[in-house]
Amino acid sequence: MSLRTEAAQCGGVVVEFENDDIREARARKARSIPGSALIYLKGPKFLIYVSGALSMWGDRMWHFAISVFLIELYGRNLLLTAVFGLVVAGSVLLLGALIGDWVDRNPRNKVAHASLFIQNISVTVCSIVLMLVFSYKQWIEQIWDGWLTVVCYTVVIILADVANLASTALTIAIQRDWIVVITGYNRGHLAGMNATMRRIDQVTNILAPLAVGQVMTLASNVVGCGFILGWNLVSLIVEFIFLSRVYRIVPELSVKPQVDDEDDQDSMESPGDGKNSRGEWCDCELRAAPEVTENSNISLNLKEMNSLPVCLQRFKWLLSTCKEGWKAYYRQPVFLAGMGLAFLYTTVLGFDCITTGYAYTQGISGSLLSLLMGVSAITGLMGTVMFTKLRKAYGLINTGIISSCLHLSCLMLCVCSVFAPGSPMDLSLLMPLTDPNSTETGTGTGGVVGQRQKHTNLYQGGNNQPLLPDRSSIHWTNNTVLFENLPSGAAPDSYISIILLFMGVITARVGLWSFDLTVTQLLQENISESERGVVNGVQSSMNYLMDLLHFIMVISAPQPQHFGILVIISVLFITTGHTMYFLYARKAKRKHQLDT
Repeated sequence: MSLRTEAAQCGGVVVEFENDDIREARARKARSIPGSALIYLKGPKFLIYVSGALSMWGDRMWHFAISVFLIELYGRNLLLTAVFGLVVAGSVLLLGALIGDWVDRNPRNKVAHASLFIQNISVTVCSIVLMLVFSYKQWIEQIWDGWLTVVCYTVVIILADVANLASTALTIAIQRDWIVVITGYNRGHLAGMNATMRRIDQVTNILAPLAVGQVMTLASNVVGCGFILGWNLVSLIVEFIFLSRVYRIVPELSVKPQVDDEDDQDSMESPGDGKNSRGEWCDCELRAAPEVTENSNISLNLKEMNSLPVCLQRFKWLLSTCKEGWKAYYRQPVFLAGMGLAFLYTTVLGFDCITTGYAYTQGISGSLLSLLMGVSAITGLMGTVMFTKLRKAYGLINTGIISSCLHLSCLMLCVCSVFAPGSPMDLSLLMPLTDPNSTETGTGTGGVVGQRQKHTNLYQGGNNQPLLPDRSSIHWTNNTVLFENLPSGAAPDSYISIILLFMGVITARVGLWSFDLTVTQLLQENISESERGVVNGVQSSMNYLMDLLHFIMVISAPQPQHFGILVIISVLFITTGHTMYFLYARKAKRKHQLDT
């Protein structure tokens, strides 16, 4: 029996260690054959790239446009945008494990088609509702004393959240499962596909919001909704056809281990039990013998659930699924690497609404910010190229170590910016209010509140103007809203601080994206096929949870004078994340030495 057949029976992953030079020579020979280009265009990789590009382009347009639409609907106020962000983060945080479990339990084609259909139809219906609200807003506000408007807002947010959940399921299915099977579990091919998908994502981060922004600026919000609606309908048809063809021409996609309720405990066994440090399955028998006591406990739990009402049975099953999903995530051999990646989300050092808003208060114009975003996209692409080169030369684990060191080194420039000339950091604003009867000037309530009010006035009287964001898989909430009409004198005395900040943020993206691709491939290689969905679902939940923390940080210290403290806290979180990865790398290398 072949290794691949044995691994398939065990639900494992096979990694082919073919020499990279031999593989590249074979690829060059294949490209030299007449008609090979046509074969490639009809092949599964190209179809996945096109399908992924269409999906990413639609996602980027929608997430940019929905933020602008919500601001426009609520009288240029950020309340609806904040509610939307909270709902999206909370839903993925709570339902990430359930989404992943659903991906694991169903055939790959049904998962992909259902996710694709739900995502595009939700965006389409939401666009129709927005078009009606924009067209008949005054009439709608007069019905039910304005409560119909609230209903419309609620429907828009719910539909947008459903679309985001479906997009999460589609990402887990295609980018975490399908491409692993399509590449034949070959590490070199898998790294190439991961890097290419990330490059597509980086390009769409810039071009897609720019395209829909031009439509909304030159025409109207209604036309912008119609443009997104038409794009999603066309994209739905094309992606459905392409994914169906990929499923037909790659027969391995139709072979998927099914997860039964009675076998949950078996499927949740650590995938590292039968692997060596390189990700190979070596002893399938270790996973083939469940303990009698575990089966007895499962039977008792099933009997208890069957004695409950149907609604309670369903609720208890959902809780049990979430619990088992988090336990499975914790038992993974790459748990520390995944947690390290999640910790990188707790940062204000990215091109999101926080960093760009701070830069605007420091005298950086919107046009310059757009240019800086373009430069950051280029450095992100450099990171994907560096990943493929480093992985080939030094291996996957060492690539993560090098990327971590590069990322942290560049972020030291951001730390230096906190203490450089032009930094507005003022620790006195964090001091609690003193006794209102205090007579000392500057120490009483009037002094502190007056100074706080002075800094708050920087934001008063401005109109909220959206700026095209850089929304990546690392920072999902990059919906930038900046403040215009700042009073004269708001510019800093020196630009050294802000220059150092953006030098650090932009250059750090090389190591950031290389590290992100490293952890992504480690998760793909080291998670068994039967658990791939639920573990990646929990990983998405962890990412959203840590991302929420950085917004809580900003709410606690919202003024530009606090930003230096947020930078230091962000670097501490990032350092903790990379430390977790170093611990994983040390453990993996030690295990490899023992195995050899």
